[in-house]
Amino acid sequence: MTARMRISAWRFVATFGVVSLLADVVYEGARSVTGPILAVLGASAVVVGVVTGIGEASALLLRLVAGPLADRTRRFWAWTIAGYVLTVISVPLLGFAQTVLLASVLIIMERVGKAIRSPAKDALLSFATAATGRGKGFAVHEALDQIGAVVGPLLVAAVLALTGDDYRPSLGILVVPGVAAIVLLLWLRSRAPRPELFEGNAHPERPEGSEPKPADGFRLPGAFWVYSGFGALTMTGFATFGLISFHIVEQGILPAPWVPVVYAGVMLVDAVVALATGWLYDRIGPAALVVLPPVCAVLPALAFGGAVIAVLIGAVLWGAALGIQESTLRATIADLVPPSHRATAYGLFAAALGIAAALGGALAGWLYSTSLVAFVVTTAAIQALALAVLLPFLIRNRSRRKSAALNA
Repeated sequence: MTARMRISAWRFVATFGVVSLLADVVYEGARSVTGPILAVLGASAVVVGVVTGIGEASALLLRLVAGPLADRTRRFWAWTIAGYVLTVISVPLLGFAQTVLLASVLIIMERVGKAIRSPAKDALLSFATAATGRGKGFAVHEALDQIGAVVGPLLVAAVLALTGDDYRPSLGILVVPGVAAIVLLLWLRSRAPRPELFEGNAHPERPEGSEPKPADGFRLPGAFWVYSGFGALTMTGFATFGLISFHIVEQGILPAPWVPVVYAGVMLVDAVVALATGWLYDRIGPAALVVLPPVCAVLPALAFGGAVIAVLIGAVLWGAALGIQESTLRATIADLVPPSHRATAYGLFAAALGIAAALGGALAGWLYSTSLVAFVVTTAAIQALALAVLLPFLIRNRSRRKSAALNA
């Protein structure tokens, strides 16, 4: 193991986090101006909705294919690198697109890149977090990732402020963090070509792709499907920040230029809460997730109120919920599914959450425009159902762990 792994598990997680940070600067920077770019090229609101919708659907549903393929080929690095390269290429080119069609293709390409890399990337991280602690490892990665989500939009905004309405410089400058992400990723692969060794699931002399393939007929454990149901319910009753920002501007809660500042603050809350709940997860396990449904339940009453303080508190809670969803929720999957099928599980889980988020976003938008009271009550009911699914899962999971400990 020493000869093949020239980096510690913690350095692996931290370095991968920096890769994600740099990549987030690239694609979150671009996503912050996707709508305006399409509008400048002459796209209607319908076209913008269709293009971004197809992009998000691609990012989610293609994981159902990418995950199983990563497991079958065992080429986790190849899938991860290919996904990042696709993103790094498509984003800077978007600034030079002269037609709606080309811009649309590049926007969708960026989302496809995310779909290709995400299951394999999560599998790679899951191997290393076996040594660092699942919760802490995924939390540190998420915290670093969110720093990029803050820096990217702010960088694009700063360049736009200097250059006017020309998007070429603002997206062209993203080549720098993009190239840095790929170089760092290749360096990390050279230091840890077989991350499965962190968890003891690979032969140290076998090259990537030559490990035994998952056995045919394997079925993901029932606990995984119950847990996916819980995760999907929390996303179904979870308002998007897009709707929150719409409310802030439409109701005159804050001037429009302050919305990106609020969003940057929310991303920082996301990072801090991810670290806190990750630390808690390594001490009490999935029970740390009990706080998620109540936080999501009180969001509409605060975030969609009329007072500035209430709305800001609601936005902070939204960031806290997102931090739990994007770190601790992912950590639990690694403890439920064996390494041989982990990329498949991550692909399925992400797709389930994505579909639920899409449905939940539509539901939240309709309820917001219909009745705030109905919005609050419906969200609370959905989150109560999520909690009702989680509690029996936690009891069975604790019993399973005790049984495993006794057998050991």
